[in-house]
Amino acid sequence: MPVINRVADLQPDIMAWRRDLHAHPELMYEVHRTAAFVAERLREFGCDEVVTGIGRTGVVGVIKGRKPADDSEVRTIALRADMDALPITEANDLPYASQTPGLMHACGHDGHTAMLLGAARYLAETRNFAGDAVVIFQPAEEGGAGAAAMIKDGLMDRFAIDQVYGMHNGPGLPVGCFALRQGPIMASTDSIDIKINGVGGHAARPHKCIDSVLVGAQLVTALQSIVSRSVDPLESAVLSICEFHAGNARNVIPASAELKGTVRTLTADVRDLAERRVREVVAGVATMTGATIDLVYERGYPVLVNHAAQTEAASRVARAIAGDGNVHDMPPLMGAEDFAYMLEARPGAFIFVGNGDSAGLHHPAYNFNDDAIVYGTSYWIKLVETTLAA
Repeated sequence: MPVINRVADLQPDIMAWRRDLHAHPELMYEVHRTAAFVAERLREFGCDEVVTGIGRTGVVGVIKGRKPADDSEVRTIALRADMDALPITEANDLPYASQTPGLMHACGHDGHTAMLLGAARYLAETRNFAGDAVVIFQPAEEGGAGAAAMIKDGLMDRFAIDQVYGMHNGPGLPVGCFALRQGPIMASTDSIDIKINGVGGHAARPHKCIDSVLVGAQLVTALQSIVSRSVDPLESAVLSICEFHAGNARNVIPASAELKGTVRTLTADVRDLAERRVREVVAGVATMTGATIDLVYERGYPVLVNHAAQTEAASRVARAIAGDGNVHDMPPLMGAEDFAYMLEARPGAFIFVGNGDSAGLHHPAYNFNDDAIVYGTSYWIKLVETTLAA
């Protein structure tokens, strides 16, 4: 498979960076060591501009091609990697296992960062393109909307970005393979927080109470009817109530209960429908039971939608790296990704690179597969050189 020979030569360095990052995980926006590590490498590579503090702790590097872009529509292409880890205790016995108790790189952001650093090093060495390549190292993908923070800080306009691309590793997808699709590829994610206030009392006198547990149980059941009876069967949606807290004694009906959950959808219309129906169901159960129910419904990451032309371009590059038979058209995932904000701001595409037969994402036994480095790094390089052909 035609991975770039120079990338194969760089693989030991990229792997060493990855393992260093793996041993020192950081959360959300507190990625100070990681950001400093990235900025130092970018300066060593000779990037034309290295800017820190975008979106609080994000890092951006600019690499200029051997000649300016012509009058084509695309003069600047951006590549994004995420830097943050997760609050998970690592279960791997590795020489480079997390040295920070309770934190680990359980989603492969260490690999994403290292592969983009490898691409930046190569692009700064060769500059075999016309225009600017912008490498984006983002904090707080795991729930902190770091992409939105960087955009709010002027990321797209300040660096005159025309197109933006993202990549994630995929456990279960063979090493050397890629997967992507045009249109919605990852779901929006919204949160539900419900506080039920009833009337507590003795378990032997339920008729004198408004049982918050019963109200919560009715809510859980009723909310599940939204996907099965309100959403078009040909559309996709997930509603999961994952927390239910009430009571602390077997013979006391609790006065209050709390429920928390998530809603995932793949289109704006279904997202709007789901929110409306959640509000209606909550109001209906409150009326039916006599309880007071407070609902906080917060919208999180939007649907990640791959743009048609950029998806086709990404697919062509991936096929050039891995071969036609190793680039797959994938179904959408109901997981969420804040790269969606970047694709709302600029056209681009998000792709998955195979991580092989590894533990799943966010699992304490997960580890990024270093054999994937040459494929992901080669993809980034060829994407720039193809899109900004000199």
